[in-house]
Amino acid sequence: MEQKPSRRVFLSVAAAGVGGLLLTGAGLGPSRIPSRTLARDPFTLGIASGDPSQDGVVLWTRLALDPLGSNGRGGMPVRDVDVEWQLATDERFSKVVREGTESARWKRAHSVHVEIDGLEPGREYFYRFRAEGHLSPTGRTRTAPSAMSAVSAVSAVSSASSTSSLTFAVAACAHYEHGFYTAYRRLAEQDPELVVHLGDYMYEYAPQGYTALGGSVRQHTGGKCATLADYRMRHAQYKSDPDLQAAHAVAPWLVAFDDHEIENNWAGDVSSSGAPAFARRRANAFQAYYENMPLRRTSVPGGASMRVHRRVDWGPLARFHLLDTRQFRDDQACEDGLRSGCDDRLATGRTLLGEDQRRWLLDGLESSDARWNLVGQQILMAQRDSKVGPGTEVNMDSWDGYAAERTRLLTGFRDSGASNPVVLTGDAHMHHAADLRLDFDDPDSPRVAVELVTSSIASDGDGYRDEGRIAETVAENPHISYLDQRRGYIVCRVTPEELHADFRTLDYISRRGAPAKTGARFTVPSGHAALT
Repeated sequence: MEQKPSRRVFLSVAAAGVGGLLLTGAGLGPSRIPSRTLARDPFTLGIASGDPSQDGVVLWTRLALDPLGSNGRGGMPVRDVDVEWQLATDERFSKVVREGTESARWKRAHSVHVEIDGLEPGREYFYRFRAEGHLSPTGRTRTAPSAMSAVSAVSAVSSASSTSSLTFAVAACAHYEHGFYTAYRRLAEQDPELVVHLGDYMYEYAPQGYTALGGSVRQHTGGKCATLADYRMRHAQYKSDPDLQAAHAVAPWLVAFDDHEIENNWAGDVSSSGAPAFARRRANAFQAYYENMPLRRTSVPGGASMRVHRRVDWGPLARFHLLDTRQFRDDQACEDGLRSGCDDRLATGRTLLGEDQRRWLLDGLESSDARWNLVGQQILMAQRDSKVGPGTEVNMDSWDGYAAERTRLLTGFRDSGASNPVVLTGDAHMHHAADLRLDFDDPDSPRVAVELVTSSIASDGDGYRDEGRIAETVAENPHISYLDQRRGYIVCRVTPEELHADFRTLDYISRRGAPAKTGARFTVPSGHAALT
């Protein structure tokens, strides 16, 4: 049913032109600004939306007067702040369909998560916030299409998209020190309907703790993240970037963490650095992650645990299955890193997803009626042998370190009967396009899915194309069709007939302004688990 717009319209104090008053709409009269006001703009970390459903979405902001305040509170007073919000069908907010007030609690770093439902499926909305006289920028979001294959007449007229296609971007790995976030800006300019971010949104290292080949172009504040204040401040530093803010404002996001939101290569309860009190550190990192992401309350952390694996349906066209490849895994085999001759990685009892999550994923695939099943996860699933010639050298942190479970999972993909499984991956800092086979060492083994791996937004600095190394890697791994070491992201357009994937690349990020171009384009026809 079409929502009747509210008569109330937000206007900033400056726009209202009435000192100390905020006009609230014709005939409604003025309302006094609260006696306690924030001294300056608290929306320095931007706004965001996420986890859309067919009738709702999450709106997010976090108030901060001084984002890099050393106590992690963003320079905010130690009190709760009322934040008003609006959702409209137009950028001018002349047709407001939802509005309300949420408390930005100081104990939650003045973050706000507004979960809205009862909206019209498959349409575009605009949103904004106001806090103590200050108005936020405007963001654009959208609901997912209806699960029904037909679109109602009202939706067909008013929706900015339909059930027949979806354009979404895939991004990951944005080390702040390694380069500018030009890739986020270029991503926003492509006007996606949805952004899927697959982890390493921020990095925990102290300044210069992990350097790119070309050095750093800017510097982390504070030291290595361990306390809640550390993680809050680091998120605030990243969130302050205008290019990242632009990417958040253009579309709703689906997010899932990888390792660096907590610590490099952590695995379950095991700290890769042997850090003491790792459970406390995980709890700090999870709380800060939730506070800074547009997540639903189902992801509110419970101490050192947090649920991020979930499903998001996009009408009958697509189902996104988001995975957690950190919390439930066994420790990396053979002391982690690139290893040859590591038999432990082949052990049948080793798990990366954990039994419950693996069963959850396969159940979701078996029950899915979607045309495309898009599995968002963090680490390279395809086998990648880095050793030229006889023998094998693989990364213990990737699925190569959990080979038996990978075979069980891909067998489950095949046996589930799910239509068109496509794995979306981050972490690798270089683009990959690969076929996923039951046996990667047998070129005649059945293909069961394809994998699209995005390069990094910034991590490892300016990229390059080492044509010799690429040729060697593809020769050793014939199931891999494409590699590119430049920075970038992927833009996918999905229809019932096919999925198009554009691997977007930037030649440099050590200075601003790089254009993005398409390094490669692949098509996956519906019903064919193969790249063309």
